[in-house]
Amino acid sequence: MKIGSANNRSPWFVRPPAAEHPARMFCFPYSGVGASSFHAWPAVLDDVEICPLQFPARENRMAEPHYGTYQELAAALIEPLVPQLDRPFAFFGHCAGALPAFETAVLLAELGLPTPDTLFVSGQVAPHDCPFDRMLTMSEAELRAELEGVTRSRGLEPKPDMIDMGLAVLRRDLDANGAYHRSEPVVLPCEIVVLHWRDDPEVEVGQLQGWHRYSDSVDVRIVEGGHYDFLDAPEELTKLLTGGR
Repeated sequence: MKIGSANNRSPWFVRPPAAEHPARMFCFPYSGVGASSFHAWPAVLDDVEICPLQFPARENRMAEPHYGTYQELAAALIEPLVPQLDRPFAFFGHCAGALPAFETAVLLAELGLPTPDTLFVSGQVAPHDCPFDRMLTMSEAELRAELEGVTRSRGLEPKPDMIDMGLAVLRRDLDANGAYHRSEPVVLPCEIVVLHWRDDPEVEVGQLQGWHRYSDSVDVRIVEGGHYDFLDAPEELTKLLTGGR
C-alpha cells in the first residue's frame, strides 16, 4: 500500500491537523452524519488536538461515492491518516462510528504502522456481536422521524430537504452497518476504553462486555447521559478522553 506524505488539504480532515499539539484524537462519525457532529467539541482538550474525520458522501464530500464497507473505509483512510500519526494518538467512535475506528486500528496493526494508544468505543457492541442497531429494522417513515427528532434535540428545525439528504446518507451507512460482522475477535495492541451512557436505551452495559476479547487492556466505564449526549462533549466524557479517570 502506498503511503503518501502529509497533505494539509486532505478532504478527510475538516481542518488541517496542527503541528503544535503533542497528541491527537481522531473522531469517527456515526451513521448518517459527518464531521460536523463534533462541532460542539473544543478544538483541543488539554494538550490533545481533536481531529474530526470527514467520510465520503456527506457534507462537503456529498458528491463523492459512498465508502462501501467499513473495511473499505479503513483502507481508503490509511494514506491520508498515516502522515498525521507522528505523535501519540487515539481513536474515538460513538455507536456505528466505533466500527470503522476499530477496523482502521486493525489495518494499521496489520501493516506494521503506528496504532492508537487508546481506542475509545462509545455505545457500541463488539464486532462479533454485530450487526446491532435498532435502525436496521426501521421503516422509511421511522427513519425520517428519527432524524427529525435528533435534529430538534440539537435545537434545529428539520427542514424536508435537509432530512431527505440525511436519509440518503443514512441508508447507505446502514447498509454498511448491516453487512458488518467479525466471526472471530482480533486482539489489538492498544488499550480499549468502552463507554456506556447510563440512560442509553440503545444498548445495555452487559452487551458491551464482548470488547474484553479485543485487547489485553479493556476498561468499561459508565458515564452519565443518553445516547446522543456525547455530542456536547460533557465534562465527564472529556476527562475520560484525556486520561483524567
